[in-house]
Amino acid sequence: MKLFTFFATGKDKPPIKDPQLINKLFKQSRLSVMLAITLGYGFAYTCRLGLSVVKKPLIDGNIFTADQLGMIGSGIFYGYAFGKLINGFLADHANVKKYLATGIFMSALINLTMGWSTALWVWIILWGLNGWFQGFGAPSGIVSLSQWFSNSERGRYYGIWSTAHALGEGLTFIGSAALVGALGWRAGFWGPGILCILVAVAVYLSMRDRPQTMGLPSVAEWKNDFAVSQNAKSDQKKTVWQAQRTILKLPAIWVLGLSSATMYMTRYAINSWGFLYLQEAKGYSFVMAGSMLLLNTLAGIAGCLVFGYASDKLFKAKRPPVNLIFALLEVMALCVLFFGPEGKPILIIGAFLVYGFGLNGLVTSLGGLFAVDIAPKRAAGAALGFIGVFSYVAAAIQERISGHLIEKGTTIIDGVRHYDFSTPIIFWIGTSIVSLILAASLWRAETRD
Repeated sequence: MKLFTFFATGKDKPPIKDPQLINKLFKQSRLSVMLAITLGYGFAYTCRLGLSVVKKPLIDGNIFTADQLGMIGSGIFYGYAFGKLINGFLADHANVKKYLATGIFMSALINLTMGWSTALWVWIILWGLNGWFQGFGAPSGIVSLSQWFSNSERGRYYGIWSTAHALGEGLTFIGSAALVGALGWRAGFWGPGILCILVAVAVYLSMRDRPQTMGLPSVAEWKNDFAVSQNAKSDQKKTVWQAQRTILKLPAIWVLGLSSATMYMTRYAINSWGFLYLQEAKGYSFVMAGSMLLLNTLAGIAGCLVFGYASDKLFKAKRPPVNLIFALLEVMALCVLFFGPEGKPILIIGAFLVYGFGLNGLVTSLGGLFAVDIAPKRAAGAALGFIGVFSYVAAAIQERISGHLIEKGTTIIDGVRHYDFSTPIIFWIGTSIVSLILAASLWRAETRD
């Protein structure tokens, strides 16, 4: 019970009457919140992706096989999926300042323990627990966004926040790769672990609880941006738990969950196995492979920002048209990346840039923003957690399937491993096409303002 009390949101303070003070506190707090959830979540990502960087050293060192790494990798996705669901429901009731900082701190400690044992079961358990604590991050971010930013501006700010995962991926694919190259595979876990202990402290100092705990009005009152639909007005009369239960009755949420799930299969296939593919199928060095994946993440930052701005400004907060555009870009880029002519590094670079742009725009929408649009705002964390279960269970399934297919296509000739990626490639592209079709079916989904 003390644990729940520690994480509980604070009590509302008496309302501040001075409009100038209200404006000042809102502006200061919104900037502090955006920096905390974006940079904090971005740096926390480095504690999630360490395994992706060290797969080849682990295989070459005969510590784990590709199939075993698939088992370990799936552990974090299962842990994250159910952690994101449960933590999403709890985050709607929590002081997200404490919630986010705690998740980052515990994930950092787990990364610091990686490498002390190479027993398969130890790695599966630890990496699964890491997924659970990583699941504190996204719900805290989306709850903060719903509390501090109104509907008409949420797409733009969600787009900014969504750059966090691209930032984290870039830091991992360059920073962690450099550490591993210089100090060995264990540094791929220890470096992020040390970094994120400092990040957890910074997040705790800069985050904010709900506006009302500071004596401020709701952001809808401050921005004069109120809901107008009948469903939205009905949602305002419900308790948080009642609003959360409403989510399960929305068919669009279920379809969106499946669309996000298949998109996440492709996303984490490239994140998890991209290093190995670029080194073995394309012949790039360890650092060059990391640089290629960095291009993907840099383009991803632009994709997040452009998606949020375009859907808000050009399509009046309608996400489906922009979903279709970004999905088509992603699928076409994958086809060029995998089936384009050999010996054309500029073409590969271009394909990675377009893929990162399209994919990360879809992560912004299908992975959370669209769910927040069509779900009651008082259940924003629960909506994100619900979509997260679909997304990360699918990512875990992908990890096992990809690991098995890659292991099955591996042959050893004169002591040298040779990989056949043809079957995994078909699987990876196919999941993106299914995601596109499912997302397009939500063209008329109703938004709850």
